[in-house]
Amino acid sequence: MTIRINLDVIMAKRKIRLKTLAQLVGITEANLSVLKNGKAKAVRLSTLDKLCEVLECQPGDILEFNEDGDSESAVQS
Repeated sequence: MTIRINLDVIMAKRKIRLKTLAQLVGITEANLSVLKNGKAKAVRLSTLDKLCEVLECQPGDILEFNEDGDSESAVQS
């Protein structure tokens, strides 16, 4: 089972760059890049909340549960 992070898709739809999003959310570009690339082991709820606020979306738009486990940008559970 994996959780896929679709942050790159939402960023593309909103036409927002990594640097800009990092500044608006209040985290480093490096940490946002780790999250965007699916390398993060955990996500703070406060960070997820701020991402949703800035990107005008719901947590389910960013995180996707995948039972198959066949995902490139996924966090293993």
